[in-house]
Amino acid sequence: MKGKPTAAENAVTVVDISDPTAANTGVELLDLDAVQLQSLPLRVRRVMIRLESAAVVFHSTNLRVRTRTSVRSGFLAYVTFGPQAHGTINGLPVRPGLLLAAESEMENTLVAEGGWESITFLLPPEDILAHLTARQRAAEFHVPEGAEPLQADPESVRRLFDWGKLLVDTALFQPALFGEQMKERVNAQNELLETLLATLRVADGFESTRNDRTRQAQSVIVKTAEDYAMAQPGDRLYVTDLCKVARVSERTLEYAFKEIMGLSPVTYLSRLRLHRVRQALLAATHGSTTVTTEALNWGFWHFGEFSRAYKECFGELPSETLRRKP
Repeated sequence: MKGKPTAAENAVTVVDISDPTAANTGVELLDLDAVQLQSLPLRVRRVMIRLESAAVVFHSTNLRVRTRTSVRSGFLAYVTFGPQAHGTINGLPVRPGLLLAAESEMENTLVAEGGWESITFLLPPEDILAHLTARQRAAEFHVPEGAEPLQADPESVRRLFDWGKLLVDTALFQPALFGEQMKERVNAQNELLETLLATLRVADGFESTRNDRTRQAQSVIVKTAEDYAMAQPGDRLYVTDLCKVARVSERTLEYAFKEIMGLSPVTYLSRLRLHRVRQALLAATHGSTTVTTEALNWGFWHFGEFSRAYKECFGELPSETLRRKP
């Protein structure tokens, strides 16, 4: 589904995810690609509440996870983070008072640590402009370029997060309130705009520190290497090639991956490829492929090591995944 969430049906969607390859399930307004960075049972929860033309999305995770996320066309996203949230957005560390504004169709890389909670507010830009125009504040309207971190009063950002968390808790206990009552969806959306605009009014452009700029540069190195590994799926991964494509030394490459992902380059990129193999096996119809074929497609030549790594990552052998019904 693309477009504005105006239908009353399915106004509240709750998805509990234990398989990172299913991260895109049940979320039509965001595109998500996830990689689990720790070999432990994963518990991710996503709650989406569709209002009249806006939506609110809650995410939490118990483990370190990397996601690449983009907002579908027609929406702006404003992201707030819970008090225990630790991680990075495009390499920038999450901190109190940080509010992220993101334009549609622009991919952002997020690394979330265990205990993470975030709330994303998705709104059509014309709705924001209409409210600002009515307040004679139209000159304040700004469409972010890419993902723009904003620094606001931490208390104002906390109130925005708390408002979203209260909405999520209400939707979990009383989903019919949003599915059956148009008035409640309209009221909630108006209250969202009131709270968001009050926060934006005291938000300024983010002034990055030297450490911030270093982490953002490291995030670019990681993304460059990751894009290369995905563009050459059948090739083996060699550090020399990764250094060449990222135009950095081996030490800089290793340090960037350790800082951003918590793993070495080859370990992380091999895990990313394991996720792609799993997606292919889960999507396969009976007799359409084999474990060997998909392993070779993603550069795994030593099948014993591949099977051990796959089981460590997902808790089952690749042959067991393939036997599941698609």
